[in-house]
Amino acid sequence: MLSERLQALEERIERAAHRAGRRREEITLVAITKVFPAAAIREAYDLGVRHFGENYVQEFEAKAPEVADLDDACFHFVGRLQSNKARRAAELFRVIQTVESEKIARKISDLGRSVEVMLEVKLSPEQAKSGVDPASLPALVEAVRALPNLHLTGLMTMPPWSDDAEQSRPYFQRLRRLAEEHGLKGLSMGMSQDFEVAIEEGATHLRIGTALFGPRRRA
Repeated sequence: MLSERLQALEERIERAAHRAGRRREEITLVAITKVFPAAAIREAYDLGVRHFGENYVQEFEAKAPEVADLDDACFHFVGRLQSNKARRAAELFRVIQTVESEKIARKISDLGRSVEVMLEVKLSPEQAKSGVDPASLPALVEAVRALPNLHLTGLMTMPPWSDDAEQSRPYFQRLRRLAEEHGLKGLSMGMSQDFEVAIEEGATHLRIGTALFGPRRRA
């Protein structure tokens, strides 16, 4: 049951925060609802979850009318954002965590509404991973901060997947250092398999899907 998985997850978050000398209130649980129907969002909402993450603009576009009445729900875009979908993403989501170029940032800003953004940083050598190269991050931070409708709050990354959560720690540590260099407090890092390590390294946003909703299943 979702209620039981949420309770177990909250207990793990609480314990990890305590070990790290942090408060639970410093950490935002973003429930990743990719592949799951709008009904799953509503069920989690009824249990107290308020932040939800989606990976595909088109998928959430179909769900959005069914959850439009959840006034205090905050929807985050956490997938790779194609340039031609940037404006629509800005219409649908309150937070876009995966800005990786000035071109995409400008398209979001041009919509004319205030959007909270994070910059995705590519720290993994894997070709499949996206994000701005750390060497190019200072210029992108400067460019995004100059755009009138964007509110830059932090950085996001996705380390290589591993069963061993400790393998993610160096990536989380590096993201934290980069954020500190640029005066950014938000750190979106940590998923179902490594979120406790992420909390220990300062994560402010956890992107949790499987540990909350169970294995994804496509129709």
